[in-house]
Amino acid sequence: MNLITGSTTALITPFKNGKLDEHKYAQLIKRQIKNGINAVCPVGTTGESATLTYEEDRICMEIAVEVCRGTNTKVLAGAGSNSTAEAVEAAKVAQRCGVDAIFSVAPYYNKPSQEGLYQHYKAIAEAVPELPFMLYNVPGRTVVDISADTVIRLFDDVQNIYGIKEATGSLERTIELLSRRPELKVFSGDDAIDYPILANGGAGITSVTSNLLPDMKSKLVEYALSGNFAAAKTLNDTLFPINKALFLESNPVMIKAAMHIAGLIDTLEYRLPLVAPSSDNMRKLETVMKNYDIKGL
Repeated sequence: MNLITGSTTALITPFKNGKLDEHKYAQLIKRQIKNGINAVCPVGTTGESATLTYEEDRICMEIAVEVCRGTNTKVLAGAGSNSTAEAVEAAKVAQRCGVDAIFSVAPYYNKPSQEGLYQHYKAIAEAVPELPFMLYNVPGRTVVDISADTVIRLFDDVQNIYGIKEATGSLERTIELLSRRPELKVFSGDDAIDYPILANGGAGITSVTSNLLPDMKSKLVEYALSGNFAAAKTLNDTLFPINKALFLESNPVMIKAAMHIAGLIDTLEYRLPLVAPSSDNMRKLETVMKNYDIKGL
């Protein structure tokens, strides 16, 4: 099983006149490839998956697979739901689209027990046994935390579950997981703490900021995974102001605004209930962005 590690980007989904802008989406993925990102992640939180249709999910994954074909960049697609049956179907669709691996967010709103989480993930992963599978823990959005015990139980029991995107913001959680299962692939899901997670044995990142600055993010990961921690820390420190600015409002509000300011997307469109950032936050973002060299398409 070919496991994805390294730098991965949680892709935004560009819209034009309310519809998926397929041409721009392909261009953005090509830019990620050109700037050394190891994998792109369509239809995740940053991609506004909550308001995409099933058909749009499929199209996004198909575009990502087609654009990445023949390159060194893989496709790690989102396939999650708070309904296990729907998540199983999403995983099967992703497999049919030809993605290289999937990640699946913890079921939101239902507030399942740890046993419920275990059974949920076991059912999804076993429905696509040939496909490498990553858990995705983001309790700030889902109101449920996949405990370290549950992660380890799933890793031990389900062959294709190989890692987790950790977006708890807790370094202690990463240290606990890797102290108990060093082979588990832990990805940083919080841009601000990419360096410390990688320095503590993390295997990669899934980044929002790399939509804007894929060259810097891919280099940060490359440095850390090769043991050049001083260079990785320097880059992480340099990126701290933009990482903070991109979360002034709920993701992906600010990253889409930044992409529009940089001329990387033609229109600044969201799906309700998301709306454009306040004028004050837009000014703050523009000020921070002046300190970075943002590569074009």
